[in-house]
Amino acid sequence: MIPEDLTQSQFDTVYNLLSLVIASQLFTAVFLVLVLPRVLPRYRQALVIAAVVCGIAAYHYFRIFDSFKDAFVTDAVGGRGTYTQAEGASFNEGYRYVDWLLTVPLLLVELIAVLALARKVQTSLLWKLVPAATLMILLGYPGEISTSDNVRVLWGVLSTIPFIFILYVLFVELTKSLDRQPAQVRTLISRLRILLLASWLVYPIAYALPLLGISGADAWVLKQGGYSIADIAAKAVYALIIYRIARLKSYADDPAFARIEEGHEPLEEAKVPRKPR
Repeated sequence: MIPEDLTQSQFDTVYNLLSLVIASQLFTAVFLVLVLPRVLPRYRQALVIAAVVCGIAAYHYFRIFDSFKDAFVTDAVGGRGTYTQAEGASFNEGYRYVDWLLTVPLLLVELIAVLALARKVQTSLLWKLVPAATLMILLGYPGEISTSDNVRVLWGVLSTIPFIFILYVLFVELTKSLDRQPAQVRTLISRLRILLLASWLVYPIAYALPLLGISGADAWVLKQGGYSIADIAAKAVYALIIYRIARLKSYADDPAFARIEEGHEPLEEAKVPRKPR
């Protein structure tokens, strides 16, 4: 539930966290676009999807930021004082769910894309992961906006079912497809799945705060902070690891490309085929 009042420090905390997420998502997206030539063409689709994810998140955080500023106002001189809910305005939590509805399935798509698995395996994994991710977000929203603990529990449990299924696919079924990946890539995939699990666990914890008897302005600020930090980890940090995986796989696939990228061979020399002796 949205609090009636926020202290100056509470308002500043949410304000600064939302600003941090916007900067993180926006400039990660820009970085990913700029480094596309640093990986082989077969892995660029994953980086494009990662950039789209961060771009979508940045856009929605602009909307969240504006909604927050409109929802809480103060009459204090210089804008320093207690912030109360503006008449006729309300903080729109729905922006987060619209963002997650678009970005969570894409996060899974970019992981599958960067691995460049056999098409049959890719198709099988995507048909399992994308619908489950979409269902997880759709089932969570009714509970998020409900003021009833029973309704919140019901939709929370229903949303957890596809969440557990996604974890099963990522940690069990996907592992079977990693045998042909370079050793360093397998290590990064393991870390990536842990990052995804750790960041995604923040969402149900924040979702469950009212059920734990934690309410009021402090709880609301804690929830906004948890969602914001988790979004940075699950999108921006995740995207940078995807980029690292794409680099390693590019190096493993094409040693000449690796030498050029590492500065061991001039680009012009690499393009000229050498005559056999």
